[in-house]
Amino acid sequence: MRLEVSGRRKNGAAFAEDTATLIVSAHGGLLLLKEVVWAGQTLTLRNVMTTEEISCTVVDTNPVANGAAEVGIEFSEPNPKFWRVSFPPEDWTPRSPEAKKMVLGSGTRPIVKPLPVKK
Repeated sequence: MRLEVSGRRKNGAAFAEDTATLIVSAHGGLLLLKEVVWAGQTLTLRNVMTTEEISCTVVDTNPVANGAAEVGIEFSEPNPKFWRVSFPPEDWTPRSPEAKKMVLGSGTRPIVKPLPVKK
């Protein structure tokens, strides 16, 4: 998902960077940033598609190639609607009946076929 990430550098100067998510969850996500950020820093994310903004905290950074870093962020409160994706319910497990099916086809009436069970 495309995002604009903004915040303040240690010297107080504002920055903004266009990026995309690598992983999303109801609690935050993982982004790829070229801007140097640190754990505990507050950032603002703007969903480019919806223009919705949310504040988050950097929880982890891991350098990768080309001077960029994978940045783990956490929302102050869970917000599964920010990403505009559906997450499974809290009580979902891989053993749930719906986890054992696969949807085939792209028409308006999907064909549901059970996955083979390994013995």
